[in-house]
Amino acid sequence: QVQLVESGGGLVQPGGSLRLSCAASGLIFSRYDMSWYRQSPGKERELVAAVTSAGGDTKYADSVKGRFTISRDNAKNTVYLQMNSLKSEDTAVYLCNARHSVLRSLDYWGQGTQVTVSS
Repeated sequence: QVQLVESGGGLVQPGGSLRLSCAASGLIFSRYDMSWYRQSPGKERELVAAVTSAGGDTKYADSVKGRFTISRDNAKNTVYLQMNSLKSEDTAVYLCNARHSVLRSLDYWGQGTQVTVSS
């Protein structure tokens, strides 16, 4: 059974930082592209950042470029999202996604972790 468990969310002031983690189990982690999405009330789910299975390529939403960094540790089956210079508009539930790099129908989601940026 595949499980993706996010952690690290919370309340932070504008300009602050948080580091999200997503621990994966039940899959061969190194064969999966990993992504972070976010969703806030009344808005569509948005891709925030993604990293390929081997970690060689990353991509980011324009709104977070230069502030967020995605990374992965295949030895720990974990993907991270370092978020710096947080803004109120970053407030959302952040969800981890795993998608097989070849068998694209193998697509899994975590439950999400809430990030609230407020003074």
